[in-house]
Amino acid sequence: MNKQMDQERNAPLTARSVLASTLLGVDPPELPVAYLVHVAGLFGINDNRARVALSRMVASKEATTDGTGQYTLAGRLLDRQARQLASRAGHTRRWSGEWRVVVVTTSGSSPEIRSKRRTSLRFARLGELREGVWMRPDNLEVRLDPDVGRDSSVLMARPEGDPRELVAQLWDVGRWDQRARQLMESMAARPTRGPADLAPGFELSASVLRHLQADPLLPDELSPAGWPGGALREQYDGWDAGYRSVLEKWSRTA
Repeated sequence: MNKQMDQERNAPLTARSVLASTLLGVDPPELPVAYLVHVAGLFGINDNRARVALSRMVASKEATTDGTGQYTLAGRLLDRQARQLASRAGHTRRWSGEWRVVVVTTSGSSPEIRSKRRTSLRFARLGELREGVWMRPDNLEVRLDPDVGRDSSVLMARPEGDPRELVAQLWDVGRWDQRARQLMESMAARPTRGPADLAPGFELSASVLRHLQADPLLPDELSPAGWPGGALREQYDGWDAGYRSVLEKWSRTA
């Protein structure tokens, strides 16, 4: 989790990332080209660069267009929005004490396949105990990519010992907690009051949403004392409402 969070904080906002994030932030995920180009302009991305990026997204099947200037998310970005919405909601169910275990049974896979498998398992909020063995408390509905399902066996287990020690092996909860509190401080210090706040607010919003997707969504019994997941979500809902209000007014100048 450490490396992933560091990479997210340092990731530059390219034309594609701005356009993708803009579409990811609306439901349903579709917007007119004029609006998308206008938002891209907040980051110094000119009209031509934005339109080229949109064309490339369509070519790579990350978006579709109806020919009238309306763009809609598709493919893996549409899947990403579903994960983003689920992360923001943070719904869990009562935990019985059991753990879901996914054991990779296929050997000799290429590095590319192994990388995709690991990404898919992380998206499902499983932690890696050791090579090929992934698990999490059974308090979420785990939906595995079909390819991962074919290459794995799924078991239910009730490990011996202190489950909190197992949590510490699977996730760096201390680091997630620290970063969540930093983001909460940033939102408190950076309300969106006018157009000048939109670009930095856009980046802050993306950081919060990415961080929520890294939340292991542990049951209350296993969450560290004072776990900030719920507080981060609640604060972000209020902060985002203010941001969206200013963004909507500003977009009318397009």
